[in-house]
Amino acid sequence: MIGHRHDGSLIYSMREAHMIGRFRNRREAGKRLAHELRDYANRPDLIVLALPRGGVPVGFEVAAALGAPLDAFVVRKLGLPWHEELAMGALASGGIRVLDDELIHAARVSQHEIQRVTAAEQAELERRERRYRGDRAFPDLQGRIVILVDDGLATGFTMRAAITAVREKHPARVVVAVPVAAPETCDAFRDVADDVVCVVTPEQFQAVGLWYDDFSETTDDEVHALLARARA
Repeated sequence: MIGHRHDGSLIYSMREAHMIGRFRNRREAGKRLAHELRDYANRPDLIVLALPRGGVPVGFEVAAALGAPLDAFVVRKLGLPWHEELAMGALASGGIRVLDDELIHAARVSQHEIQRVTAAEQAELERRERRYRGDRAFPDLQGRIVILVDDGLATGFTMRAAITAVREKHPARVVVAVPVAAPETCDAFRDVADDVVCVVTPEQFQAVGLWYDDFSETTDDEVHALLARARA
C-alpha cells in the first residue's frame, strides 16, 4: 500500500516501487523533482546549487523548469579508511568539515587517519572546483533562496556539509531537494533546512542507485557541459 508521511511525502515498499516504476534516469528524476518545487518557480532571488557529480543532471532539469540559475556546489564524502563507501563525514566548499563523531569513536579511527583522508578529499574538491567553475567567482548567496539538489540521500552527510557551508553565505532560505531518500534521513533534515522536498521516501530504501533504472556514473565532462548549457 502506498502511504503518506505527515508532511505529505510518499512512502513506497520495494514491491510498490516496481509497480509504479522507478526513475528512468537522473533527467526524469529532475523533472519530477521540479514539479514538486513548482511553488519556487520564476523567483528572481532563486538559485539552484547541485552537488556533483550525480546531482548536476538532476539540478539542471530543476533549474530549467524553475527558471533559475544553476551552479555546482562541491562536497566530498570522507569515507572510513578501510570502507570508503561508509561516510565518517564530509567536506564542502569554504573549508567546511562535518564529522560523525559517534562513528569515528566506534570504528576507532585515529586523528592521523582522519587528517589523511581529509587531505586527499580536499585536493579532489579543489580539482573539481577548478574543473567545473574555472575562473568564475562563486555566486553571491546573501538574501537568496538556495535549493540544494542531489540525486538522492543515503546517510546525508554530504548534504549536511553543504547546508553548513551555504548557511555561512547568509541566504534567506535553504531548501534541500532530492528525488529519493530514506524516510529517516529526509525527516532529519527538517531540523537544519528551511524546506525539505523528497519525491519518494521508500521504507525499504537500501541505496540510492536501486531507485534508478540508469544510475551510470556522471563524468566531469558531463558536469562541465551541463553547467555551460545552463549559463547559456
